[in-house]
Amino acid sequence: MEQVSKNTIDLFDRLTDQEFLEVKDLFHHQKLDKGGYVFREGHKVSYIYFIASGLVRLFYTDDEAKECILSFAFENWWETDFSAFYHRVPAISSLQCIEDSEIFSLHYDDYRMLTERYPHLSGYFLDKSVKGHIANQKRILSLLTLSAKKRYEQFLQLYPSLIQRIPKSILSLYLGVSRETLSRLYKNRNT
Repeated sequence: MEQVSKNTIDLFDRLTDQEFLEVKDLFHHQKLDKGGYVFREGHKVSYIYFIASGLVRLFYTDDEAKECILSFAFENWWETDFSAFYHRVPAISSLQCIEDSEIFSLHYDDYRMLTERYPHLSGYFLDKSVKGHIANQKRILSLLTLSAKKRYEQFLQLYPSLIQRIPKSILSLYLGVSRETLSRLYKNRNT
């Protein structure tokens, strides 16, 4: 198993070398193949996941087996089913790798201990949470108020490096458009 190093996760920038030595073994390394699941809907989610490399998608499957993409997470992002993680209930979503991915996981109990023992880390996690909340609000507003073309343009502006990494079938679900509409938007952008 790969060891976490001081430059693996930006969280460690807030720790002294001694503090890093005290906490590094709390982070568990995983390598997952494209298509592999970090967790599935209905399972307990005891970890928060730091994406060291690769790309994952958090999605919900409705009663008619339609997938609803909630978010993507890539290098240097944290992801989990936050409601399941914090409330200790089964997940309502699944986290799946879109690419081969390397992930470091932190157990809920270790997360709580870290923020209690090292109060300055609470600010780190709060900052990450607020940024994620802001991104989710922007996404909700875009789905409610913007045309398909504007949603696509907004995605390109916010995440230009992801457009070639996400399969069009998955991106169309995220944007709330048909695959055909996405292909037309992509084609019009490149002409």
